[in-house]
Amino acid sequence: MTIVSAFPAFHTAPENIQSIVHYAFSEMLNNAIDHSQSKNIEVKLESNGVIRFIVDDFGIGVFKNVMQERHLKSELEAMQDLLKGKTTTAPKAHTGEGIFFTSKVADRFILESFRYRMVVDNTIPDVFFQEKRRINRGTRVIFTIARTSDRHLNKIFEKYQSSPGSYAFDKTEVRVRLFTMGTIYISRSQARRILAGLEKFKKIVLDFNKVPNVGQAFADEIFRVFQNRYPNISIEPTNMNETVRFMVKRVDRPE
Repeated sequence: MTIVSAFPAFHTAPENIQSIVHYAFSEMLNNAIDHSQSKNIEVKLESNGVIRFIVDDFGIGVFKNVMQERHLKSELEAMQDLLKGKTTTAPKAHTGEGIFFTSKVADRFILESFRYRMVVDNTIPDVFFQEKRRINRGTRVIFTIARTSDRHLNKIFEKYQSSPGSYAFDKTEVRVRLFTMGTIYISRSQARRILAGLEKFKKIVLDFNKVPNVGQAFADEIFRVFQNRYPNISIEPTNMNETVRFMVKRVDRPE
């Protein structure tokens, strides 16, 4: 990509950072070109101990675009789906991996569109959905990584392979907390929201960190109903407290 290659700080960065920035910038710029329907795209590159790039377009907006194409109820649901991976509004031209992997290789990844902001902070690590006061048309991507980061692009890719050496993006991780939306425990309908589109993967890691409780119907929908429908998909629950673990163990799982 000639734009990022012409950036002086790019050439003085370690090789692992160069490969990450080149990949992430290419993916985000191509997304803006192919999906935004924007006549103009602005890019900005900065370096002061970190390498940061910003890609601005003035088009339809990433969350609204996903919401409309996938017939979702809100921009919040669009943000949830984007974090699963393999979510794209142009399946013939794109795999839906760009935003997923770019958010994983960054120290901090921000995706803004109109009133909403999605923040992936891998230094904590945590994810935040925010509502902004100021409305900006289109989509803004802000990608930041420290020049001293020990992240490697290939290691991130390998993390989301269901088996070593498969070279396939067939594993995903879902933070259940992002689907609770303030409820005390989550239900069968919320389980279906989590599971939407996950039949594309061979392994699903469900992270229950900061989830205080789940309903019996929720656990049943995932660990019996979905598992019966897709017996070849492995579901791995992690970071469960005792209450959640109890509900999951109660499910009569398929043999």
